[in-house]
Amino acid sequence: MRIAMIGSGYVGLVSGACFAQFGHDVACVDKDADKIDRLRRGEIPIYEPGLDRLVADNMRAGRLEFGPNLADAVARADAVFIAVGTPTRRGDGHADLSYVYAAAAEIARAITHYTVVVTKSTVPVGTGREVARIIREAQPAAEFDVASNPEFLREGAAIEDFMKPDRVVIGVESERAREVMAAIYRPLNLIQTPMVFTNIETAEVTKYAGNAFLATKITFINEIADLCEKVGADVHDVARGIGLDGRIGRKFLHPGPGFGGSCFPKDTLALAYTAREVDAPQTIVEQVIEVNNARKKRMARKVIEFCSGSVAGLTIGVLGLTFKPNTDDMRDAPSLDIVPALQAAGAKIVAFDPEGMTEAGRILPGVTFVKTAYDAAANADVLVVITEWHEFRGLDPRRIKKAMRQPRIVDLRNIFDPEEMRSLGFTYEGIGRPRPRP
Repeated sequence: MRIAMIGSGYVGLVSGACFAQFGHDVACVDKDADKIDRLRRGEIPIYEPGLDRLVADNMRAGRLEFGPNLADAVARADAVFIAVGTPTRRGDGHADLSYVYAAAAEIARAITHYTVVVTKSTVPVGTGREVARIIREAQPAAEFDVASNPEFLREGAAIEDFMKPDRVVIGVESERAREVMAAIYRPLNLIQTPMVFTNIETAEVTKYAGNAFLATKITFINEIADLCEKVGADVHDVARGIGLDGRIGRKFLHPGPGFGGSCFPKDTLALAYTAREVDAPQTIVEQVIEVNNARKKRMARKVIEFCSGSVAGLTIGVLGLTFKPNTDDMRDAPSLDIVPALQAAGAKIVAFDPEGMTEAGRILPGVTFVKTAYDAAANADVLVVITEWHEFRGLDPRRIKKAMRQPRIVDLRNIFDPEEMRSLGFTYEGIGRPRPRP
């Protein structure tokens, strides 16, 4: 199949490279000329494990190309995927669909034969119908169908998620479009991936419902962690006890400082606003948004209370800044609430993140960035773990203690064992873990 991918950001780049790996001919289009030049040179503008090699292999094989010319890519395509950004719109919380609709208008002018136009971007219900209207209005004679094919990619594991997905959801309303989409995903038949064919609205709602449910699980276990701290229970044992119930499941029951990233914050917000507009309010989702926003702010107070009510004049070492490990993505990361609040309270912040410091340096002024986790601990009065990078789990606690001015740790991801840390002489506090009895 011949595929045009409109947008070469995270979703478009990963999807385009993976489709090429399936054996399709893929043209990735982007208006950012600098990004296109970098991609043509083999420079990947985002951090995603394995993506650089996947892109290089498929460019070398002649199945993947990058360019700025949308009309040329669309004219050659059997399917055109819209994978542009849908950020939260300023002022009202809705998803900003201006890039999607602009892409649809350009696609309409470039269609030369039957084409399936697919929304890969995360879009509110009703967007597919509007894309179809825009194309039909711009070129009444165009022969096309619109489909919805939401992505379910986890940053840091996106290639595996694409190549070995739990399911593929495809919203189509003609047999011809269904056949095209089935052909595109035919390589997944070898691993018997479930293909969920629905109408367009169902596919659009499925994406938002899935992300909202996962965000709800995170928020639920975070609130249970708060209860555990008050009553002397251990949230990890609670999570295991309920996660072994097949109706609940173990995933997304890891307590922490709140969810962030490119998906959960904006998608829960967009779902809540869309639902309000059609008089079907999602009150649980609205509460999840409120609780999560408050939690991220409350984590700075947790650190301050741990330091006897004041961090003025203290040096705080921070481990991890990105919203999750294995990405350089800083969007809505808990660190963006925690670090400025600690600075405002008078603390000096010394931070290390394996991949996120370049981006963090642009949005977190006044932070001293260092080369290693041990450098972040050097002469620190307290060490705060914000992101659970795997390499942090292998740190030597004795070396950390020796480097610190005061051996104190606030572990917002519970990567260390409380009993071990206390036995080594640390004053230690995690999330939802029992405090030592007086």
